[in-house]
Amino acid sequence: MINNFSIPELNNHDVQELWFQQDGATCHTARATLDLLKDTFGDRLISRFGPVNWPPRSCDLIPLDYFQWGYVRLLVYADKPQTLDHLEDNIRRVIADIRLQMLEKVIENWTSRLDYIRASRGSDMPEIIFKM
Repeated sequence: MINNFSIPELNNHDVQELWFQQDGATCHTARATLDLLKDTFGDRLISRFGPVNWPPRSCDLIPLDYFQWGYVRLLVYADKPQTLDHLEDNIRRVIADIRLQMLEKVIENWTSRLDYIRASRGSDMPEIIFKM
C-alpha cells in the first residue's frame, strides 16, 4: 500500500513539511517498511523504532485514535458499501464533510487531555467524554 498508493500520491504534492505517524504494529515496524518511510520522511516519521518514537499507550492522546477513526468509520459504513469504489467515495465524502468547528472541538479536547496528563504527572486518564 505504501509503495503502490501512498508514495506515488505524495509525489504529486509538496510534502516537505509532512509528518508520517503510525502505530507500533509489527508489520509497520519491519525493517523494509521503516527504511522506506525514513527515506521518504526523514526525521518526520513517528513510529516505533523510528526517529520519533511512538508514545506507548498513547491512544487517549492521539486525536486520530480517540476521535477520527471511530467517527469516520461510523459514517463510512452507515450505508453498507458493497464495492471498493463505494467505500472510497464514502471515505472521501466523510473526510471532506468534517467541519472546522468539529476540529476545533477536537483540539480543545486534546488540549484538556494534555493538561490532565501534565497535572497528574502521567497517571492514567479517567474516561473523558468527547462532546460536540
